[in-house]
Amino acid sequence: MRRITVALIACLSISACNDKKKDAAAAGGPANAGPLQVEALVVKTSAISETVEVTGNILPFESTEIRPEISGRIVSLQIREGAMVGRGYLLAKLFDGDLQAELKKLQVQLAIAEKTEERQRELLKIGGISQQDYDLSLLSLSNLKADIELTQVNIGKTEIRAPYSGKLGLKNVSPGAYVSPTNILTTISQVGQLKIEFSVPEKYSAQIRNGLEVDFEIEGSPNTYRASISATESSVEENTRNLRIRAIIRNPDRYLVPGNFAKVSIILGRNDKAIMIPSLAIIPVARGKQVVVLKEGKPVFTNISTGVRDSSDVQVTEGLRPGDTLITTGLLFIRPESKVKLTKIQ
Repeated sequence: MRRITVALIACLSISACNDKKKDAAAAGGPANAGPLQVEALVVKTSAISETVEVTGNILPFESTEIRPEISGRIVSLQIREGAMVGRGYLLAKLFDGDLQAELKKLQVQLAIAEKTEERQRELLKIGGISQQDYDLSLLSLSNLKADIELTQVNIGKTEIRAPYSGKLGLKNVSPGAYVSPTNILTTISQVGQLKIEFSVPEKYSAQIRNGLEVDFEIEGSPNTYRASISATESSVEENTRNLRIRAIIRNPDRYLVPGNFAKVSIILGRNDKAIMIPSLAIIPVARGKQVVVLKEGKPVFTNISTGVRDSSDVQVTEGLRPGDTLITTGLLFIRPESKVKLTKIQ
C-alpha cells in the first residue's frame, strides 16, 4: 500500500512539472530555454520634414466694387462684361448738365473779378483806393477760383473710371438708370496676379514667416502650383484658434480662377539628422514611452521622447543616438535579465 502511494505522488509531480513547462512555453519560452531570438536595427539619421495640409481659396490680387461717388442719372455706360480694361477706362458717365452750366457761370464771374482786381491794384498804387477795398476784391477773386475748382471736382465725380487695370465683372445697371453711392455698377479684379488665402492651427503660427513657400493643387488641373507667403493676420482667430495667411501665387495659368478651392501643403521645417524608428518598436508605459536597446549583449529599457510621425515610423527626439542597436521584435517577452540572440540586424 505504501509503494502505491509513493508511485502516485511521483506521477502527480511529473504531471505538474509538465504543465509548468507547457505554460512557460505558451508565455514565450521556458525559463530554462536558450536565449530569446529577436531582430534589431542600427539607429541611423535621416532627413524628414513636417508637412501640414489645409484647404484654401484662390483670390484676385485686388478686387473692387465699382460705385458712383454721387447720385445721378447714367447717360453713358461702357461696361463690357468680362473684358480686360486699363486703368482710367471710362466705365460710366452721369448727367452733369447742371454742373457744366454752373462752371460757365463761375468762369464769367471770374473773368470780371480778374479785371476788377487788376484795376484796383493800379488804383492802390496811386492811392486811389484803400488797402481794405483791394483786399476785398482779391478775396472775391480767390473765392471764385475755389468755387470753380470745386465744381470741376464734382464734374469729375460724374465720370466713373477703372481704378486699375483688370477684368470687369457683370454689370448691375442699365443706361438711363438713376444711381446713388449705394448702387454697385460692376466689379473689377486683378487676375493677372492671384493670391491664395488659408488658415493653419495656432500651434504652427510661430513657424510661419513671410517668404515661406507653399504648394497647392486644385480640382480639374493636373499641375501643382507654388505660392509665397506675403502676410499673416495680426492675431489668431478666437473662435477657430487658427491663423489666417495670404500668399502670392507664382505663374498662374488658365486653370486658376478666383474662387477656386485649393488643397495647400506647407513644409514647416526640415531636419537632416532626425532619428526615425518603427512605431512597433515603442513600448507605451504609464508615464511615457520606452524602447529596448541592446548594450553589451543585454537588453536595456530606455525612456524616449517622440516628435512627428508618419504611417509607420516615429521620430525620436531624446533617448537614442545614432549607432544604438534597437530591438524591434519579441518585446512582449523581454525582461531586463533576459538573454537575447540577434537573428537579423537591419
